[in-house]
Amino acid sequence: MAVSDTKDSLGIAVLTVSDTRSFENDTSGDYLEKAVKEAGHELLDRALVPDDVYILRAQVSHWVADPEVQVVVCTGGTGFGLRDSTPEALKPLFDKDVEGFGEMFRKESWNKIGTSTIQSRAFAGLANGTLIVCLPGSTGACRDGWAILESQLDSTHKPCNFAALLNQVKEMRLELQKG
Repeated sequence: MAVSDTKDSLGIAVLTVSDTRSFENDTSGDYLEKAVKEAGHELLDRALVPDDVYILRAQVSHWVADPEVQVVVCTGGTGFGLRDSTPEALKPLFDKDVEGFGEMFRKESWNKIGTSTIQSRAFAGLANGTLIVCLPGSTGACRDGWAILESQLDSTHKPCNFAALLNQVKEMRLELQKG
């Protein structure tokens, strides 16, 4: 996986999982949309779905099947509330887990919320060559998660980054579509 000297733009979708939010009051989704654009990536889509395993899985599956969508960033549904179901919905889609993301997120979160970080089920994985990152629903948690994620989506970050892998996969998927 070669690291480039020029920064590549990735295709990113943002998903808010919530039974109570709307686009008018979705500060976490707003933050992620702004962060994606400020980092030089292309926001391909943004959606808001209820905390329902099958609706959530269907939305993410749709994006995972699209070779233009290289990253899906989800916010919400990662706690222990009765309706929190993001891990249960999305982990079955993964071909590979990115264990280090959840570990890094909880390490970062520890500095702000202490032991309450054990109630975060932030996680990430790869599905069909698409990086899926799932963050808690608070705007602060999205800031913490983006602080970790941003460098891994930067194709110039060394010694390695996910951007290089995601670009290789995108090229391969587009070639396969051509037949």
